[in-house]
Amino acid sequence: MSLLGGIRPPIAALSALLLSLVAVTALSLGSVSQGKMSDAVLTSQQHFAEDGAIALRASLDESVTDLTRAAALFSSSAEPAAPDAVLDKIGSVYQKWRGTAIIEIRSGKLLAARGENLPLTVIDRGKLSEENGLSPRMVRLANGETRLLSFALLSWDGEPQQLLVASSSLRFPGISLGQFRSIAVIDSTGEVLSSDGIPEPEQVLTDLQREQVKEQNRQLAEFAREASARAERHPLTTKEPGSGGFPGVSGSLLGDTYRGEQAAAGYAALAAPQPGEGTSATSLGLTVVAMVNVGIDPTRTTEPLAGLAAAGALLLIGALAVGVLLSTVQRPILRMFLESRRLVRGDLRRPVRVPTYGEAARIGAALERLRQQLLDDDEQRPPAPRRPRGRLRRVGTRGVLIACGALLAAWAAPITLLLNQADTTAVIPQQLVDDQRERTDTLTDRVRRAFNEGHADLISVATLIGDETSREDMTTVLERTATEHLRYASLYVLSADGTVLAEAGDEPRHPAGEGPGTTPVTVLNDSGKEPVIVGYAEIPGREGAAVVGEFRVDFLNSLLKRPGLGEIRVVDAERRVVGGNTGYLAFESLPTERLDALVEGTAQQVGMSPRPSGVLYRDGSGSQIAAAAPFVGGGAAGDLGWTVVSWQPADVLAIPEYKLENRTVLAGILVLTATVACLGWLHIIVGRPLRELAGQAERLAEGDRRTVLYPRHHDEVGAVTRSLELLRQQLHERNRRADAVPAGGN
Repeated sequence: MSLLGGIRPPIAALSALLLSLVAVTALSLGSVSQGKMSDAVLTSQQHFAEDGAIALRASLDESVTDLTRAAALFSSSAEPAAPDAVLDKIGSVYQKWRGTAIIEIRSGKLLAARGENLPLTVIDRGKLSEENGLSPRMVRLANGETRLLSFALLSWDGEPQQLLVASSSLRFPGISLGQFRSIAVIDSTGEVLSSDGIPEPEQVLTDLQREQVKEQNRQLAEFAREASARAERHPLTTKEPGSGGFPGVSGSLLGDTYRGEQAAAGYAALAAPQPGEGTSATSLGLTVVAMVNVGIDPTRTTEPLAGLAAAGALLLIGALAVGVLLSTVQRPILRMFLESRRLVRGDLRRPVRVPTYGEAARIGAALERLRQQLLDDDEQRPPAPRRPRGRLRRVGTRGVLIACGALLAAWAAPITLLLNQADTTAVIPQQLVDDQRERTDTLTDRVRRAFNEGHADLISVATLIGDETSREDMTTVLERTATEHLRYASLYVLSADGTVLAEAGDEPRHPAGEGPGTTPVTVLNDSGKEPVIVGYAEIPGREGAAVVGEFRVDFLNSLLKRPGLGEIRVVDAERRVVGGNTGYLAFESLPTERLDALVEGTAQQVGMSPRPSGVLYRDGSGSQIAAAAPFVGGGAAGDLGWTVVSWQPADVLAIPEYKLENRTVLAGILVLTATVACLGWLHIIVGRPLRELAGQAERLAEGDRRTVLYPRHHDEVGAVTRSLELLRQQLHERNRRADAVPAGGN
């Protein structure tokens, strides 16, 4: 018999698949958690911590880069710059450091200082020449706070080398925490270096508030210890292969319950933008922990009974379908196989046991008639059985397969189509809406700060160029800046009459004949394939000339890559799209009117309350979480009037009702697929050949001795076909001998 042919393999495969799907249904549907804390909330806290890690890493790396580049720009000048002038100029361009100082490396003498006092005694000047001598390092101040010290060299020919030192705090730039969230930076030992969102105990007013603050600090300390241990793992071991998203180690933690609220936290280690790479910030071994207390619903519990009931129903229906196939298809065919072989061997004494209906009944009746034709003694022949007629004759293997398929579809169709109404029954936690709003606000601040930092770089370049730099020197400065900062598509010096004096990078797209604009950061066009975003920094002493930097659109779009926020768009004051994290057309409108209304309403509230907006939409097309946050704050990009809007369907989140819906749909599709595959296999291998064989057997019994019967497959049906062919040959030989006897007598 053929391994893949015959009646047994399809039925056995269907039985095995149905048993497997029964187990899958029981485990998958029964394990959908209806617990007090939704998995979607935990995942959201993980994404929140990842946002904090991205913002902190970018801020620390940008601080180190800006300090190094500023020192390089001053060192490139022919004449040594006075230490006080250097610090004053750096302080006027960048307002990110808490303190700056310049010391002479050889003697250790303090030449100039600004801001808070720096712990200069911790600097080992003898190791500055080593490979990692200028790497940033963390120091603990006397008041317990942690500072990050960054270093850069100032050197001129014939002058002693100087060390530029800047200190910054481990605070999160522009992280929107909301009302009940706290976030902290911890080191590799689990010690909290800085935190935001938890007030100091002496700042609270009542004993209950002090108790709550103590509980928050205790829970945060536990989360910090556990997160520091988990952050030591390799990123590839914490995520599924190909999952993408945050390139570093991240996850979520579930804490204790206190006064009807349960603590949930996310953690994320500082990681470079590209996996496998390292930066100054990632070498510090820092981890971000974000914690929030979420109200729990004590009535929500795990209910596996629905999955067990569905699995039990599938088991009964599957057993019934397999039993029908065994009793009405497999057994009659095997019986005809044995009966045909018996007749071929010459055992003609016993009548053929004829099934009651279907192709097997037609073949059995034909075999019985052939047995009678092979008997020598006509007087011993019993009366020929009647051929099955009417409805029993028409009910064949095809009808049985259709009936079994309909039986299994009766379980799969309601599961797939009727029993899933999650859009109307799903409980979407308010925490998810709040997280969407706060994360969008954080992203908005990150975009605004990125353009502010870009404009600060332009001011630094303009200050260095001054009024006496030649065209060649200007080009050198621009090329070095373009190499160090990939945010610019092109950099050029534009005179007051619109003449390009020096350039680096791509071809300038500034309108010909127009001088520099008065807005620090602006968009030059309102149509085309992509927006032309430029920043202006006036060059002192050059009569209206300015350094112009054209920002890459890819730079803007790369800032919007945030997992768990869905689709993100940056729109201008007229609500036209200028950037996004997925495919879009420049200057197109938002996809729906309600998103447009959300952005418009948020922008109108800026004057009264500079807070973002978050909303949950429920309608016939499903549930959707959306948020919008306008540019709020100072800086060069503050006047752009842009808004960041994000939205995502609720059914992509790990909400129990949607998880149950997805798994039931999957179970129904798998059952339908197994049914179609196995019954289709059975129809092709057995059903059609059996139907054709029944007709051939009847024609043979009616006297057709000329048609040769060829087996289509090497299986039971093929074996019956070969037996009928042998019987045909026997009858043909008998008829030939019978016809030859009279001729020989003459």
